Amino acid sequence: MRTRSATALVVLLLLLAGCTSGARTDGGPITLRFQSLAWQQESVTANKELVKEWNASHPDIKVEYVQGSWDSVHDQLLTSFEGGEAPDIVHDASDDLADFAYGGYLADLTGLLPARLRSDIPESSWETTAFGNGVYGVPFLQEPRVLIANADRLRAAKVRIPTPEHPWSWAEFRQVAKRLSGPGRYGVAWPLKEPVSATLNLSLSAGGRLFHRNADGKVTVRFTAGDAVVPRTVHDQVAVDRSAPASTLGSGSSDTLPGFFGGRYAMVPLGFSYRQQIAQQAPEGFRWEVLPAPSGADGLTQGVSPQTLSVSADCPHKKEAVAFIDFLLRPENMVRLALGDWMLPTGTEALKDPALHTTENGWATGTALAARLRPAPAQSVRGYPEWKDKVATPAYQEYYSGAIGLAELRRRLERDGNLVLARYQR
Repeated sequence: MRTRSATALVVLLLLLAGCTSGARTDGGPITLRFQSLAWQQESVTANKELVKEWNASHPDIKVEYVQGSWDSVHDQLLTSFEGGEAPDIVHDASDDLADFAYGGYLADLTGLLPARLRSDIPESSWETTAFGNGVYGVPFLQEPRVLIANADRLRAAKVRIPTPEHPWSWAEFRQVAKRLSGPGRYGVAWPLKEPVSATLNLSLSAGGRLFHRNADGKVTVRFTAGDAVVPRTVHDQVAVDRSAPASTLGSGSSDTLPGFFGGRYAMVPLGFSYRQQIAQQAPEGFRWEVLPAPSGADGLTQGVSPQTLSVSADCPHKKEAVAFIDFLLRPENMVRLALGDWMLPTGTEALKDPALHTTENGWATGTALAARLRPAPAQSVRGYPEWKDKVATPAYQEYYSGAIGLAELRRRLERDGNLVLARYQR
């Protein structure tokens, strides 16, 4: 009886194994599940076409396309990792990887990455997916923040038009916004429903870093003069100059577009990919252009959290999963993905593609910023999500609205923030 039970158990386990991700049936192909977060139709189409092309040329390694969502990806991945049901190939953003990497949910790709892929992507991009001594994702798309401007308003005001070679300083940007303002109209609208990432990434231009790693490897928050430049600019545009409306501070980026098209706002700081929505939705005859974000003590440097492709630690076919990633990120394919998402590729060969250097829709301006993109300040900070949600987001929101001053902002970010981070670094 015991023998029969043991045999039944073995059979059951084999059947279950055949249902798990990455399984191979007798004589059949390996099956890898690829969860993509592509959402714009052009991007979804590009991803699905590439999966189809891979499957046509690799009959022994079948890739299944699984649609995910940026809105819920962190919690969804955490649940699937803990439940043993994670996709084999994971699409995410680099600032979401730290806890997954340290938690053992992602595979270390150090010994699996092909030399071509490793050398094609700059080291500054690889830094965004390096945690401890391992590499836990391949950074492949990145998005600088730019100013989207009403071209007619700028020229009517006779302001100097900035270029990547001669950008505005933060002080000049503030003066330009004042010149573009008038009764019922504002020079700039800041959509800061999620204020932390925008503030920290733009602050790199002014020398702000906020997070400082000590000799013992522990991270502390220090709010320096460089960290104050961008927050003070936004605060003063809203509360002092009246060149930016307080009403958009709680808005998402897309929420500002109707007012932009209607002439209420002359400029809106947005991620590079929002150009697609503007190109599709702008009324006939509306002329817009892409300008570089303002420059500070460190020039046009700004932080980014690239989109990434990782492999689940539980994937039984990691070598094959990395081979698919390598295919997906060949230079010509990386360009297809970048054009589909209206973002910049990380690969140096892909960045040379003429399609990314045209003046149409501001591609050339964005591509000119690629060399100045650096890892977001919070990239490898454990506990960052909690710090952002519980400390930084309410503190920045209250400062921008005028409810607290700069000294109180600094106190909250440093005192309350370091208490949160300390729990993750014991």
